[in-house]
Amino acid sequence: MRLSIDVTLDYNIDDSAEILLQVEAAAMVDQHLEHQDMRVFSADPIRAVPGEDAIGQRTWARGTGHFRVEYNAIVAIDRASIDFAELPATPLWQLPGDAVPYLMPSRYCESDRFEGFVHAEFGDLTGGALAAAIGKWVQGNLTYKSGSSAGETTALRTFADRRGVCRDYAHLVVALARAGGIPARCVAAYAPGVDPPDFHAVAEVWLDGGWHLIDATGMAACGDLARVAVGRDATDIAFMTVFGTAWMNHQKVVVKRLD
Repeated sequence: MRLSIDVTLDYNIDDSAEILLQVEAAAMVDQHLEHQDMRVFSADPIRAVPGEDAIGQRTWARGTGHFRVEYNAIVAIDRASIDFAELPATPLWQLPGDAVPYLMPSRYCESDRFEGFVHAEFGDLTGGALAAAIGKWVQGNLTYKSGSSAGETTALRTFADRRGVCRDYAHLVVALARAGGIPARCVAAYAPGVDPPDFHAVAEVWLDGGWHLIDATGMAACGDLARVAVGRDATDIAFMTVFGTAWMNHQKVVVKRLD
């Protein structure tokens, strides 16, 4: 699978602000960057720093007045589809150190509030069987509705409202998985067929020695996703974090299959 990615961010910045960008697809074993180019229209220099867990990179920029970013890439994805429902659970004491933080509650994924529900709803399921059941439950019990949530919406609120957008689906999958003893993280990604076209958010769970993607919205298969960044929740994977005030003029995300 090869994806063509075309992104434009066009904003006005009140006065001046530091901006942290995460829009570049990550170079990883299962996704190869055949081409990429990012242009930040700013009078100030930009600076790249590693992303969370050394996946991808963040770019620091300064915006003053009109601020524009253009990014395009071609990404080749070579990722086998795995039925992770058959994968065993990893005993917690055998988890690698970098997976342990993804067992813990975070700002948008209050996993400690879901432990009773996970036990009651999913019984004795563990490992891949539990992760698959969680993904199926979230897909079957939430309604995708643009504009139904806000920047402060957490997994607990999404659970109560039973609706949301992709980040809300990802937050709820992550919170439920962590409540069931499975390390889980949020992933910012590009995917074709996302409606409306936008940056996409999915979940990733640690099973049997590796990370496995789950898109509970049902809009993308694991082989169609190009990861941008990973993290505890939306705090870590936002495509643009403005330390100040910004107003959107225009934003475009176009992702197409090339073969």
